[in-house]
Amino acid sequence: MKNILLTFTLSILFLGTLIGQQTPAPAQSQPILITGATAHLGNGEVIENSVIGFETGKLTIVGKADAQIDNSKNWKKINATGKHIYPGLIAPNSQIGLIEIGAVRATRDADEVGSINPNLRSIIAYNTDSKVTPTVRSNGILLAQVVPTGGSISGTSSVVELDAWNWEDAAYKLDDGVHLNWPRMMRWTGWREGNPRRIKNKKYQEEVGEVKQFLAEARAYCQQSSVDDTNLKLAAMCGLFNQTSKLFIHVDDAEGITTVIPLKKEYGIDIVIVGGRDSYRSAELLATHKIPVILSQTQSLPYHHDDDIDQPFKTPKMLHDAGVLFAIGGEGYWQQRNLPFQAGQAVGFGLPMEVAIQAMTQNPATILGIDKTVGTLEKGKDATLIISTGDVMDMRTSNIEQAFIRGKDISLDNKQKALYRKFREKYNR
Repeated sequence: MKNILLTFTLSILFLGTLIGQQTPAPAQSQPILITGATAHLGNGEVIENSVIGFETGKLTIVGKADAQIDNSKNWKKINATGKHIYPGLIAPNSQIGLIEIGAVRATRDADEVGSINPNLRSIIAYNTDSKVTPTVRSNGILLAQVVPTGGSISGTSSVVELDAWNWEDAAYKLDDGVHLNWPRMMRWTGWREGNPRRIKNKKYQEEVGEVKQFLAEARAYCQQSSVDDTNLKLAAMCGLFNQTSKLFIHVDDAEGITTVIPLKKEYGIDIVIVGGRDSYRSAELLATHKIPVILSQTQSLPYHHDDDIDQPFKTPKMLHDAGVLFAIGGEGYWQQRNLPFQAGQAVGFGLPMEVAIQAMTQNPATILGIDKTVGTLEKGKDATLIISTGDVMDMRTSNIEQAFIRGKDISLDNKQKALYRKFREKYNR
């Protein structure tokens, strides 16, 4: 009976997914010219009454309304007067396409058994037909870093475009980094007894030692000119030591952040702090060693008893003031749709508006190593951008009307909008 129910449930989920699928947009076939909008370039600059042109997926015109335009071309013109243009937003540290329904184990493919799995590639599990993706895309997020979870070393992430036929088609940058969950100095206990409390992790030094030993073994393995037998786990780490990938260290507490900073010099690798709840306490140290941070969501409660009540809201400004390169991220998969509002929260607590936009565009592109082609509106870069009728960071006015990924006109429809239309018809009769 249980098997029958499970089969029936999975069949319904499968059919629902088929119904919700959207055909990826075709390649750009006609030059497009957008005029009249306020263009936020993603690098801190703003152009009022702008003109943005692109063809074959690349930006060819980025300037003011008086910019020279070749009128002999068959431009498809879009009048965006009174609207705003932004680079496509980038969601770092996400599980988009890896999880469909959190409560259904069969639809979760973000982690694997075992503790040390750097050879696991999240891109292989990425599902381009997820019904979650269109809901995220409709809020302006056009690229995402797909990150594995679980264990000590979770695996390798990749950057994807959120409109594609399959994972090969979606891949924008393969294997951009390895993800390490740094051991915690403190852990919670007593939940079952109804007396939750933090206690010291007695195995902390042992766990740190295991991580460092594995890094040392991987460096020695990767420095060999040839090997008799391929060790998949160690081989997956080689990109760290030739600087083709980065080590993303998931750590929140100030003690842990301070401990991992020396790893950059000790092993000769590029590291990125992910989460960084207490990064404001180590901001000067992070800036000195030029270590970027991917912050978790700003819309959260303070963690420490002596923190200001608005500490998560103002952490981005504190990092900016200290000169730390940071990106604003979210957590999970469907929650990524709120990325622009996480940035907007920081604006309300002192972060300059254009810097907040940078934290969702240029900065994550720089951290993820894709800034040469995306992240800002510049001639020669990908025409990956969004048009909004209002401020993209203000949930009251944000309304993404059009989106383009490398010049492709992307559908912004999703299941939630379809349900709204369906039941609006029912109650408007």
